[in-house]
Amino acid sequence: MDPQAELELLLRPAAGGLYVVSTGKEEQLAVQRRIYGGASENDVAARWRAALSGVRGARALLLGIPSDVGAGFLRGANLGPQAIRSRLVEEDPGFFERARAAGLVDVGDVFTVPQLLHDEMLSEGQKAASRAALFPGVPPAERARLPVSPLSMAERALELLLDLARDARVLLLGGDHSCAWPAAKVLAGRRPGLGIVQVDAHTDLLEERLGVKYCFGTWSFHANALLGGSGRMVQVGVRASRRDRGHWEARCGVRQLWAEEVRRDPAAAVERVVALLRQAGVTDVYFSNDIDGTDAAAAGATGTPEPDGLTAEAVVMLVRRLGREFRLAGGDVMEVAPPLARGEGEPERTLALAVRYLRETAAAALGREI
Repeated sequence: MDPQAELELLLRPAAGGLYVVSTGKEEQLAVQRRIYGGASENDVAARWRAALSGVRGARALLLGIPSDVGAGFLRGANLGPQAIRSRLVEEDPGFFERARAAGLVDVGDVFTVPQLLHDEMLSEGQKAASRAALFPGVPPAERARLPVSPLSMAERALELLLDLARDARVLLLGGDHSCAWPAAKVLAGRRPGLGIVQVDAHTDLLEERLGVKYCFGTWSFHANALLGGSGRMVQVGVRASRRDRGHWEARCGVRQLWAEEVRRDPAAAVERVVALLRQAGVTDVYFSNDIDGTDAAAAGATGTPEPDGLTAEAVVMLVRRLGREFRLAGGDVMEVAPPLARGEGEPERTLALAVRYLRETAAAALGREI
């Protein structure tokens, strides 16, 4: 199977990764029309396929992973990718046209079965049943090797996309924070000098959670293990943890700047992050931005908002500096959950901030604003 055909099986047009039959369908199509143009679902699909065919040589790739089955007590981040794109085109109708001209291709969404997370967690019988439902027209021998869960599908899609556009930056929209795992896994194998800077209120450094290997609370542990536990993961904004900094740094080999330190002197904190990355020999950075790293007053539409967090200005200062000092291999915006909006002005305030973060990360990766 050629890469284009396989990508068309794993992905859907932007804002179309959630499987809906009637409820929500019109909302999806309305966003897609604004992104792709065209009057019908067929027009949207044709223009999305044309975008996929132009991936070779792209400078950056935008991928949505509308999955929140890896989240905790509260869900709703599955609507993050659609809502962020919707807000983006409301603010700036010409964004995606300019993005294409700048070499940023929106490749769409991972097609998400909302009860699945990662293929390692599924029985052979479930994988076979899901493959039969998802890929009915594919010959059995080829169908047997296709992934069915969103994290596994995202990993395979990123491998295919980076085979076509080897130097492209990767930009993800989540989804709960487990959706950062596919990018960490793929980029760690392709960028030998990779480091990860994680903005987050939480450490996500559990080895497993109730026996689950990959979820919102464990992805950082496994990503850090891929990096060798040698200080190439720097966590910024931590403030909700049962353990202190000494525990995590000694146990995992990560480096942390807790929120209080960053709030006290944001400029000095940014300098410290750069110094830690250089000390660890990092050349490429993946910037993983959990919206709850930002103070809850500015980002209330998320599963676990926390007070006393980072200001938006501190986060923007950090990603801009990383883009100047290192090759930004990519980044993400995670845990935006519009249905969980808290307080007056939400979820609009959180969505506006998510759009700002996406645009700043794209600009830092590409070396220019769009």
